[in-house]
Amino acid sequence: MRRVDLAGMRSLLTPEGWALLEALPPYDESRSFALGEQLRAEGHDPALVSAALTQSRLRARGHDKLGPFADAMLFTPDGLEQATRLSVAAHHARRFVGAGCERVVDLGCGLGSDAMAFAGLGLGVLAFDADELTAALATVNLRHWPDAEVRCADVTSLDLDNLLAAGDGVWLDPARRSTGRGGTSRRTFDPEAFSPPYSFVLDVAARVPATGAKLAPGIAHRLLPPDAEAQWVSFGGDVVECALWCGPLAREGVRRSALLLDGAGGIQELVVADPAPAPVGPVGAWLHEPDGAVIRAGLVGEVARELGGRLLDPTIAYLTTDGPAASAFARSYAVEDVLPFHLKSLRSYLRDRQVGTLTIKKRGSPVDPDQLRRQLRLSGSASATIALTRVADRQHVLVLRPLPRS
Repeated sequence: MRRVDLAGMRSLLTPEGWALLEALPPYDESRSFALGEQLRAEGHDPALVSAALTQSRLRARGHDKLGPFADAMLFTPDGLEQATRLSVAAHHARRFVGAGCERVVDLGCGLGSDAMAFAGLGLGVLAFDADELTAALATVNLRHWPDAEVRCADVTSLDLDNLLAAGDGVWLDPARRSTGRGGTSRRTFDPEAFSPPYSFVLDVAARVPATGAKLAPGIAHRLLPPDAEAQWVSFGGDVVECALWCGPLAREGVRRSALLLDGAGGIQELVVADPAPAPVGPVGAWLHEPDGAVIRAGLVGEVARELGGRLLDPTIAYLTTDGPAASAFARSYAVEDVLPFHLKSLRSYLRDRQVGTLTIKKRGSPVDPDQLRRQLRLSGSASATIALTRVADRQHVLVLRPLPRS
């Protein structure tokens, strides 16, 4: 966990600190040093000035995830990094509303972005976080919703049987970061190293029918309960979570799904009751790259069926077709050339075409794109896109022309 100035954070929660924070102009990195000097010269406590400017910077960063709500919130760097995007949190909230829940007990609320979405759709919220500072900041962030309450507690020690009432649902968002040497924060990929651990999530799901959880996108399918729905979510092409939905929160007959949010309000969802494998065949005239959420959900075969396409390799999620085809669940490219991978040959190929800007995509290739870019010594005014991948058990380079998104 990155170090947080606790004294400075506490000073922000005073009337003077809050007034200073709210009076700051929109954050401008180029002016922050001068502004800090000015505020200290006016007699403001240096720790308070530092904390206020840090919050101003975090609020500006928070706009990407939380929009204008960020302007009235308090953050820590780690808390903002782990916070759920408001557009994604809204989908979480709709699940609980659709299941008929009246209140959500949020076991590990962080800074409260999911709890805000729950409360914003009229659900009561009882939120917990084990960290005292985080719980205090979540209380501030939820202050506009009278039916939202935040408590500081270790959720694994709660008596859920006495805490929960009829009509309650439970939401869990286990922290997926651990503290290493020197207090540095790093992401952990071991589900039992989550906080709370994944076994606790499964225990809650076994006891509380309406349980939802935000899990790491890379969680293995074999670890998921067979009677739950797992939905992989991508935002702007980046896979951000695997949401686990149990009991009435899961849709009947759905075990795996992919939800794609484009960042501009566009939504696409792929739901398949019985996913089929994709055929395998040679490179065609078109290459299609399924969205990461589709790949994580194991639904590449459904996109192949939609496109009338095939895999280049049974273990690599590149699809190909002989004719033009498009899908909302894949990015499409025209294949302009197919080359065996040889560094010198590729360098000559790109030099002859005066390529100075190169986009390198890869799947199933051991080549490091940054190292390759240095080795190619590119120069020229043209740009190109290549994909490094395996074709017929050999490494190849596919020269691509990106097509407009459908």
